Parts: sequence; C-alpha cells; structure tokens
Amino acid sequence: MIFRQLYDRETCTYTYLFGCADRREAVLIDPVLEHVARDVSLLEELGLTLVATLETHVHADHITGGGLLRAQTGSKYGVSAAGDVVGAELQLVDGDVVSFGDHKLEVRATPGHTSTCLSYYLSDAGMIFTGDALFIRGCGRTDFQEGDAGMLYRSVHEQILSLPEDTLIYPGHDYKGRTVSTVAEERAFNPRLGGGRSEEDFTALMDALKLDHPKKIDVAVPANQLCGESV
Repeated sequence: MIFRQLYDRETCTYTYLFGCADRREAVLIDPVLEHVARDVSLLEELGLTLVATLETHVHADHITGGGLLRAQTGSKYGVSAAGDVVGAELQLVDGDVVSFGDHKLEVRATPGHTSTCLSYYLSDAGMIFTGDALFIRGCGRTDFQEGDAGMLYRSVHEQILSLPEDTLIYPGHDYKGRTVSTVAEERAFNPRLGGGRSEEDFTALMDALKLDHPKKIDVAVPANQLCGESV
C-alpha cells in the first residue's frame, strides 16, 4: 500500500493519500482547496487514479478540494449522509466500506465535534483516520454545527479507543507538529478523553471552554455543503 500524510500550514490540516500498489487506485481524505494542484501532481507522479475523496466532516476551517478534484480527475465525492451535502455521490453512514484497489476503508460514525463526523478505519494496516473527533492529546470542540460533548465522548470510546491498542491514530489536525499516535497512548495520556475521565467530567470540561468563532466558518461551511464548488 502507498500512504502519504500531507499538510496545510495555514489551518494545520492533514490530508491523507492512500494507494493500492497493485491496482493503482487511490483515495484522498480531507483534501484542501488550495492544495489541489499539489495533490494532482502527486497522484500523477505515483501513477495513481483517484477513485474518491472522503471528508471526515463538513469543515468550518477550510474549503474542501474534493469538488475540484472530482472535476479534474473524475473521482467520486464522499461525506456523511447526515450533512445533506448537495452533489455528493457517496452519502456515507456507519458500516459503509470504501474500496481502493485491494484495500477497504471502513466508515465509522463518530459524531460529537459536529453531527457529520466520520472516521475511516483501515483494518489491514491497523490505521484509523479520526478527523476532528480525536486529536493527539486532544479533541475537536463541541460548540457549533450540532456538536455535543456527551456524544463525542461516546463516539471516541466506542468507535476509536475500543480498537486494538497498537492501532495507529492519524488526526485531522495537529497544532504542535505531531503526526501520529496510538490507541494505547490516547487511552492513557489524552487529557480530555483518556486516563479514565468520565463522560460527566468531559462534558463539564468542554462546556467550560470559551473559544473564538472559527474565522472561515461563514464561508467554508456553505461551500463545503456544495462539495466546495460554490467558490
């Protein structure tokens, strides 16, 4: 399998590329509009055909590159069915499977940061891509886009931290230069969701946060509800 972790410096967003080395099919998770040329160039260099772009949720901090990638490559666009995203061919729900060549990504619903959050589990490689549901030593906020702290707590514990302890966790963002964690590490050391913290304690912690409104939310969310194609 071919795997690349890509980065947007402005929003600290990770984009993930997976390719089947035998059948040369690929998927991208959370592409960023400003980096479509980079992503297309990399696909061409590696000799890969993009079959799908997948979103972990309807983003508030950046506009997806998925719509433009679809126009340029013929790939399909996948996002949570809960998001009512206009024009998405893949309306994904918990338990769905997205194939690329000989590999399969399992869709796991992990709402709580937003109502549209999905994680993608690549079981044959022991990797899960958690978007904003679970960060390295943190998690996404729960105060907009139908967020719910209790729901996020349950999503993370039932869908992510229940996986084998050596499962690699790849988040949607990191603001301190970290790239990967494991289930065992986050169970033990995540200050919000690990270390035996209860759902009640987590909910109180999240409810007490006073965070600024995301700078791009008024532009990004409407654009992303149209696969990024309204710009």
